[in-house]
Amino acid sequence: MKRHLMAVLQLWITVILTASLSGCDKEKITRSYTWYTPVYRAMPEVRAEMKSSPARSVKSPGKIYIYGNYIFLNEFDEGIHIFDNTNPSSPKNIAFIPIPGNEDLAVRNNVLFADSYSDLVSFDIKDPRAVTAITFAENAFPYRNIYYSYNSIGGTRPSTPDSIKVTVSWIRHDTTVAYSNSNVYYDFLASVSASAQPTYSATVGQGGSMARFTLINDHLYTVSKAELYAFNISDPRVPKYVNRTVINNNQTIETIYPFKNKLFIGSALGMYIYDVSTPGNLVKQGEFIHARSCDPVIADDTRAWVTLRSGNGCGGTVNQLEVIDIKDLSKPSLIKQYSMTNPFGLGKEGNVLFLCDGKDGIKVFDATDANDLKLIKKIDGMEPYDVITWNNKALVIAKDGLYQFDYSNVNNIRLLSKIGLE
Repeated sequence: MKRHLMAVLQLWITVILTASLSGCDKEKITRSYTWYTPVYRAMPEVRAEMKSSPARSVKSPGKIYIYGNYIFLNEFDEGIHIFDNTNPSSPKNIAFIPIPGNEDLAVRNNVLFADSYSDLVSFDIKDPRAVTAITFAENAFPYRNIYYSYNSIGGTRPSTPDSIKVTVSWIRHDTTVAYSNSNVYYDFLASVSASAQPTYSATVGQGGSMARFTLINDHLYTVSKAELYAFNISDPRVPKYVNRTVINNNQTIETIYPFKNKLFIGSALGMYIYDVSTPGNLVKQGEFIHARSCDPVIADDTRAWVTLRSGNGCGGTVNQLEVIDIKDLSKPSLIKQYSMTNPFGLGKEGNVLFLCDGKDGIKVFDATDANDLKLIKKIDGMEPYDVITWNNKALVIAKDGLYQFDYSNVNNIRLLSKIGLE
């Protein structure tokens, strides 16, 4: 919600101005509107609290990651929930790490890497109930717009953490205005514009297809709106920035997916393939251009699987699954397109493909033949966002919570558990 504050604000203003023009001849009209104001705290205080705290209920789930017997679930812009998943039929919510500005995560060798606005934070997670912050790599992600995250004059970051104030939460305000003529709107517009804008061989886990963080060998790779960043984490306690590669300045990069020594990057205009055989040295191997649309991607030895969806910031009107031949990485080619409702993330294990299709639920396919996918099961009653498939289990994050399914028998896919929202 915070990311789209100004868009929401503009919508409210448009609605109110429209009502003004159509209703100015009435004696009295009332309209309700909502705005948000940021809550700030000092950086040293915020960093001191970046450690395991008592478990919290899930409210706004985002990215998911599995590592050993644990599930790490991002609470958008607030931190990370930790679940003990030793028994997938009864996962236990054991802790929460408060991390303001957190959107992405990855885990390697008992070290959790997470963003906190523009900073990269490393955490020791040997004991998930006693997680502690190790290192704060400042300004690792300059594209995270420090201006919107920190209370600083002129939108520049102060030189010392002590002088930084971080947005840690938002306060909602609901108000109803009564007026008798359209002049009220111009006063309202001015006041809202001023008050509503915020000053604003390692053991590796597995992320979902919507991830923007991923790990290969001793390197962490992350994507921004147009760029690919590499960090050396051979000493995971002291991640070091290596380089930055511009993928395409004219589109939105959405996701990153690792397969062996390759990175598959999904964007608004196409899929890009980079070779990272030499750690930190990114070499573009191929690309596949498609219609403008948001584009998570996964891959196996011979095929890439891409979902395209409409109704989002990437633009476009296409809603489909594309299967791409990648036997020749320098010349990816389309095998077949399948029409979908509004597809998001996807996951594949063996020949079983799980696809999150918005309000149409989860669709499970037999993907043995890319030219003839066969629908095995459709799971309704949820709006899924992303899925991780591993060891005959599917971990699904949806608008209403976290689901786990057992598909060891694909003809009898069973719900193991659900963690609902508060």
